[in-house]
Amino acid sequence: MIRPWIVGFKTTFGHMFKKPITVNYPDEKVPMFPKWRGKQVLMRDENGLEKCVACGLCAVACPADAIYLEAAENDGSVMAGPRYARTYQIHKTRCIFCGYCEEACPVSAIFMGKDYELAVYSKDDFVWDKDDLLVPMAGQAQPQATRK
Repeated sequence: MIRPWIVGFKTTFGHMFKKPITVNYPDEKVPMFPKWRGKQVLMRDENGLEKCVACGLCAVACPADAIYLEAAENDGSVMAGPRYARTYQIHKTRCIFCGYCEEACPVSAIFMGKDYELAVYSKDDFVWDKDDLLVPMAGQAQPQATRK
């Protein structure tokens, strides 16, 4: 009768002083594995211009048809190269995070980031455009984690 009680206390006290395996999530973030594919990010070059040349290979490579872009020629009014994507949208409800868009890009303009907090309040907010995907310029404030 007393033996199971002692074994139970021994087990409890044995686990009490071990390092916890859980993480206090909002305060601590779990580091992602090197091959983790999260939110896509549109990169900028060393001059702060958009790297995307609107070739459309990412949209063609996407098996889920989640990427939509419209190409345009730059007339000097946009901080981009001679050719840029006027409209660049990724539908996150369609995206399967396969990484084919990153592999297909000849100028490394799209990058699969490590961000895994992709929750939004409305279904319409899952369509991310160029403003949501572009890396902020150096010295510019970071965008909010959640959208309006």
